[in-house]
Amino acid sequence: MSKCKDFLRSIVEEDLKSGKYREVATRFPPEPNGFPHIGHAKSICINFGIADDYQGHCNLRMDDTNPTTEDTKYVEALKDAVEWLGFDWGSSVYFTSDYFLQLYDYAVKLIKMGKAYVDSLDEEEIREYRGTITEHGRRSKYADRTIEENLNLLERMKKGEFKDGEHVLRAKIDMAAANIKMRDPLLYRIRNIKHFRTGDEWSIYPMYDFAHCLSDYIEGISHSICTLEFENNRAIYDWVLDELGLELPRPYQYEFARLAINYTVMSKRKLLKLVDGGQVSGWDDPRLPTIAGYKRRGYTPASILNFCDQIGITKANSMVDVSQLEFCIRDDLNKQVPRAMCVLDPLKVTIENYDGYEDIDASYYPHDVPKEGSRKIPFSKEIYIEREDFIEKPPKGYFRLTMEQPVRLRHAYIITCKEVIRDTSGNIIEIKAEYHPKSKSGLDTSGIKVKSAIQWVSAKEAKKVEVRLYDRLFSAELPEGVEDLNPNSLQVIKNALIEPAVIADRPDERFQFERQGYFYADPIDYRDEKPVFNKIVSLKDSWSKKKKENNSEPRAQTTTIQIDGEVAPMNEAEQTLFDKYTQKYGLNSEVANTLARDEQLSSFYEESLSILSSPVSLANIVSNEVARELKQMEVKELKFTAKHISELVKMLDDDTISNKIAKQVFEVMVKTGKTPIQIVEDKRLIQISDPSEIEPIIDKVIANNPDNVAKFKAGNSKLLGFFVGQVLKSTGGKANPKIVNQLVAKKLQ
Repeated sequence: MSKCKDFLRSIVEEDLKSGKYREVATRFPPEPNGFPHIGHAKSICINFGIADDYQGHCNLRMDDTNPTTEDTKYVEALKDAVEWLGFDWGSSVYFTSDYFLQLYDYAVKLIKMGKAYVDSLDEEEIREYRGTITEHGRRSKYADRTIEENLNLLERMKKGEFKDGEHVLRAKIDMAAANIKMRDPLLYRIRNIKHFRTGDEWSIYPMYDFAHCLSDYIEGISHSICTLEFENNRAIYDWVLDELGLELPRPYQYEFARLAINYTVMSKRKLLKLVDGGQVSGWDDPRLPTIAGYKRRGYTPASILNFCDQIGITKANSMVDVSQLEFCIRDDLNKQVPRAMCVLDPLKVTIENYDGYEDIDASYYPHDVPKEGSRKIPFSKEIYIEREDFIEKPPKGYFRLTMEQPVRLRHAYIITCKEVIRDTSGNIIEIKAEYHPKSKSGLDTSGIKVKSAIQWVSAKEAKKVEVRLYDRLFSAELPEGVEDLNPNSLQVIKNALIEPAVIADRPDERFQFERQGYFYADPIDYRDEKPVFNKIVSLKDSWSKKKKENNSEPRAQTTTIQIDGEVAPMNEAEQTLFDKYTQKYGLNSEVANTLARDEQLSSFYEESLSILSSPVSLANIVSNEVARELKQMEVKELKFTAKHISELVKMLDDDTISNKIAKQVFEVMVKTGKTPIQIVEDKRLIQISDPSEIEPIIDKVIANNPDNVAKFKAGNSKLLGFFVGQVLKSTGGKANPKIVNQLVAKKLQ
């Protein structure tokens, strides 16, 4: 069940407790007139999540009542989004068009009851007659038609005897109602156009307010959950169901605040305009907030789900900072993706005193990531470094390569610049350097002190790749449309250079290109002969930094230190902590930087260390999970203590629980203050590491997916992740991922 009981879940629990419903039934009812976006993801999580939490079911229903804008491709995009996010809609997808005959019969019943009539006013007159907030509306003269006239006209409308807009069917309610929506709302309109499912069978189509409540009723929905924009429509929802005298139990509508994100447009109309106007490459353009766009860019389902969980469910509209979504994908990838080196703007370096060739062993993961894996990095006389990593006349605080300042090649040796080679225009085209043989990373006895390590690739073995650097599509915080597009939202680098292991070792995986960001092999354009990588997100939020720089007053100069390629101020006390964390405890610079600069975090970390000697694991959880909680409250307000965190990390270190389970435990701990041991015992969350327990589950998954087994054995290695994911899903995330990977790979051989 969700870690946080929001107001919707409170309603559901009360309804179940009172016996109002035997089972919870929700629905996700999008109109198939565009690709789903991140706002739909929130609705998907709410509707499917609530159904899952209370052992109910959620229907995926296409609200296909407007044939002018709907298409099968949008249906498929919606199905793909729900499936990709990890939710199951059951045996079939529902369509409102499946109920067209039943809806028509309900309309006939309302006419016979004197509760509906065919109106012949045109669209402008209907709008004029409706009145305003301060003025009552006027009922149309056509409201006096007899029941027989109305039935006859409706039947002829259905057969296609009239032009679009010539007649409409309206409910007969109250033209003086304070809620304007109740002033004889439209129930049916004429659309003489082919429907993508029903063809030419119908010439009239129900309006949302009529079709939606009745579709819910037909499907046995208990809780109809909508966004706040439909709050005033709830009166029509109730009126239709009440007037028709439908048997209980019947559905009721509840509203929540829709998702709004800065620097983002989520109007399907505006998104369609961008697609049709060619400002983006399609609905799956990685710059768009569509699920297809996020998927192609390299976002993970877990990051989207975590984001939707973090923003919560409220009744008040608010603006969410897009950096929160970016944080979620960083947080998800940081502890699981391999690191590699990529040079985007290559500058040749010839190491004059090095001859020969060697393979340097290097881990894919830093020591604070609980994963294993390594690769060989070719090292030779000629290499390429990032052009920005060399400056002849550096500014203060620049710690990379200069004429006087040596630098370490990541995983390799320290080099010193000896000479600069220029072309006829004076541009630097090559660096002549020398290496220090005794300075090899991990075996350094040279005594040379450097303050930075830079990425590089061997000239001969490096692979050319296309790198697409994506940034936010809009430069305005509250964009309106095309006029606010960010001209720098996409930069294509055709001849970036990457170490060969990235190409050879499952290119479908996500990587962190050191100092550049997180990247993903484009699932459509990637080819072995032409590798293409999409930038998912930068390592840090550069936008907030730009914002602060633009709005800040001139500041006095301070001492600076190089942190992962960026220059940031650090005082003496922070510097001392940073040095201790990196040199004594072996933390990476990003984690050490986070802890050293925050007094509350560093104190919490030190206290945790006094209880448990596991500096790296403790630093990770304190700099991420604990830091997130301390953004909202003081240490004294936390329900958990350093002792709780130490106990949680101990269970992680001992492999009692997995990283995924640890996150669940932490969230419960935040809310309840219970100890990790209590939570794990109460919820039976102990990690399953015994192969004898895992293998039968793997066998069942393999047996249920013969087509994917055949595809895997035919060479589609990407499906390994599918099988692992299915096994983990079957165990509720309790199975040890490392052991599952090993066993699945062995079983599929």
